[in-house]
This record gives sequence, C-alpha cells and structure tokens, in this order.
Amino acid sequence: MDWNLVLRLVVAGLMGGLVGLERELRAKEAGLRTHFIVALGSALFMIISQFAFGDAQHDAARVAAQVVSGIGFIGAGVIIFQRNAVRGVTTAAGLWVVAAIGLACGGGMWIVAGTATILTVMCLEAVHFLHKRYGEKTIGLSADCRGEGEVKDILQRFKDAGIDVESWSLSKGRVTFELHIRQKDYINLLPSILSSLANPSVEILG
Repeated sequence: MDWNLVLRLVVAGLMGGLVGLERELRAKEAGLRTHFIVALGSALFMIISQFAFGDAQHDAARVAAQVVSGIGFIGAGVIIFQRNAVRGVTTAAGLWVVAAIGLACGGGMWIVAGTATILTVMCLEAVHFLHKRYGEKTIGLSADCRGEGEVKDILQRFKDAGIDVESWSLSKGRVTFELHIRQKDYINLLPSILSSLANPSVEILG
C-alpha cells in the first residue's frame, strides 16, 4: 500500500510538471517547479485525507474541498494588472487544473488524471499556435525623427506592411506610434522596419 501511495505522488508530480513545462517554455509567471509542487501537494492532501486517519470516522472530501479553495491564493499571485491589461489568468487556471489533477492522482484515478493532463497541454499548445499565427497585439514604437516628412515615410512603410497605426505623435525630435499588429507580422515584418529607424524602442501595450 505504501508503494502505491508513493506512485500516486510521483505520477501527480510528473503530470503537473508536464503542464508546467509548457508554461515554462512560454516564459509565463509560473513554470515547471510551481506546477509540479502544486500537483504533488494536492495529491498528498488527498492521500492524507483518505488514509491518515485509519478507521476513525472522517470526511475525505473535506480536505479536497479545502485544496480547491486554497489554490486560489496561489492563482491570484500569478495574475498581474499591467497597462490596463490583465495577465496570468491562463497560468492561474492551469494551476487550478493541476491541483485537480493532483487530487485525481491522489485518489488513484489514473485515467481521469492522464486525460485531463493531455487535454490541458493540448489546449495550451493549440491556443499558442493560433495566437502566434492569427493573434494581434498593441505595441508602442518610438524612434528619432527629423520632421513630419520622415514621419510620412515611416507611415507609408507601415501601410505597405499591412500594419495598422492607431495614433502617432512627434515631440522634441522623436516620433511615437501606437501600432495594432498581427503576431506573425510582429515576428516577421517589424524587425526589418526597426532596422531602418534611428534609435528605435518597442513596448508591448496589450
């Protein structure tokens, strides 16, 4: 029985780590270690609730319910509000799911835990692929500029590249643009435009 419980802990950690690895590769707020520990801890709580009290009368579901409530504190810690945009919600949801996977492993529900892990990773990867190909973002771009004539030239480059300019301003020899750009254009087209500008800087706005 002891080795069976150890196996539950190991599998929970590995499944949580698999989800965490995807988050780690995307440089998100919580990575492999956090997801591994959350899944492992959830499985441990489940095992304790089931087997630690012997024949004494107890409610095993009570500990599991507390895990569901407690994981919210960790999830809230990875959510940040920056420049009118909320970030980290997907990672927080991943931690919530990983906690459930850990509970399933702690309860010996191998197929359910494995299916949930696979579906979670598939969802995260699919969304990342779609966002990379079709997603959009808003960026702030500034560069040194000699006047409105040069600004028109830059605007024409953006137009030719299919990049939408939300607004622009010129102050003290420096022009600032707010651009609405597709993710694939941000990766493929923007670097060539930046190389033609004087002292450019880019900031992600949303």
